[in-house]
Amino acid sequence: MKENAPRRDEQGAGRSRLGRSAGALVLGSVAMLALSFASVPLYRAFCAATGFGGTTQVAKAAPAKPGERRLGVRFDANVARDLPWRFEPETSRVVARTGETTTVYYKVVNLSDRETIGVAAYNVSPDQAGAYFNKLACFCFSEQKLGPHETAEWPVVFFLDPALESDETMSRVEEVTLSYTFFPGKGAPKAASAEGTKPRS
Repeated sequence: MKENAPRRDEQGAGRSRLGRSAGALVLGSVAMLALSFASVPLYRAFCAATGFGGTTQVAKAAPAKPGERRLGVRFDANVARDLPWRFEPETSRVVARTGETTTVYYKVVNLSDRETIGVAAYNVSPDQAGAYFNKLACFCFSEQKLGPHETAEWPVVFFLDPALESDETMSRVEEVTLSYTFFPGKGAPKAASAEGTKPRS
């Protein structure tokens, strides 16, 4: 009987350790869940600062001296199903020299009989190119409003940072794609009723 006693103690200690481990796992999971909600703004800031996930950069001026490489830049345009817009680039592709400013235009048409608001999500592929794709001006920084059947042309002014020339992950990249998708804005008004006021044009 005495020989069995230590075994029961060991079993009890094992169950105790398992209980503590399970409790730690539960607490860790709860903490990670809470952190995931709290860290969304930090994650967005991280993406904007590093280009992670193809997030583009914002710049105030192009470099004083251009680089040596030339890369193709393609332009992609998409619209969410519940936003009645036609949205497309006026040119599908350009060749850009690093450090030089390039301007392209996107054309958009509101196909509906009411005022609509859209906001653009955007990224660059391949992902590592986001850290070197710098925008000087873009329609994607705020909600865009269009009157009934209104047409607009919106510019995108950008440059490719010459620093990409020393990045091994960019050495075999010959072309990048800038992609936009427009979604309905939160402030989009509902269709006017028969007794309501007519939307502004």
